[in-house]
Amino acid sequence: MRTMRLVAVDVAILPPPDVMAQAIEHSAALSAHSEPGGLRLDDGHLPHVTLTQHFIRADELDLAFTHVNAVLADQPPVRVAITGGGRSHRTLWMSVERTPELVDLHERLMEALRGVERQGGGPHAFFEEGRVGDVRWVTGFRLKSSGSAFTPHITLGHGADMPSIEPVAFDATTIAACHLGRFCTCCKVLRAWDLRP
Repeated sequence: MRTMRLVAVDVAILPPPDVMAQAIEHSAALSAHSEPGGLRLDDGHLPHVTLTQHFIRADELDLAFTHVNAVLADQPPVRVAITGGGRSHRTLWMSVERTPELVDLHERLMEALRGVERQGGGPHAFFEEGRVGDVRWVTGFRLKSSGSAFTPHITLGHGADMPSIEPVAFDATTIAACHLGRFCTCCKVLRAWDLRP
C-alpha cells in the first residue's frame, strides 16, 4: 500500500515589506559570523510569525486551506508589536508581544486544523530536506509550542550576540500557509489570505 506524502506546513503572519527587510538585514549580519549552511532569511526563506505548524497529507491541503478560510473569513488585521530581541541558546529572534488577539487567532487555527494534522512526517516532508531537529519541532508543535507555550516571534538566525532590535508595531494583513524548509523557515507560499478591516 502506498503511503501518502506528508507536507510540513506553517500557517504564519507575513510582516509588511519594511519589517521583512529589517529581519532579513539582521539575519544577514548574523549569518556573516555563523556556520555555512545555517539559517539565513531571504526572498526564499521568509521572515514570519508562526501561528501553527503541522504535517498535512498532500491530498488534504485543500481541505486544510478550507478550514483556514473559515477561521479567517471575518478576521480583521491583527496588531503585531515587536518588542525587542529574544533568544534560546544560539537562536536569536525578534520578540512579538503575546496579545490576547494573537493568542486567540493561534488557538482557533490550531483547533481548525486538528483534524488534518498527521503523524509520521520525516525529512522529505520539507521543501528543503529537513533536519532531525526540524522534524522533531513540527511533530511536537501542538504539545510543546502551542496554547500556553505559544511564543510569537520572528526567528533571525543563530549567533552569540543579539542585534539591536527597535520596537515597532504593524497591522498584519497577510496570513500565509507555507511549505517549511530547513530550520523551519517559510520557503514556499502555498496559499495566502488578505485580512480586511
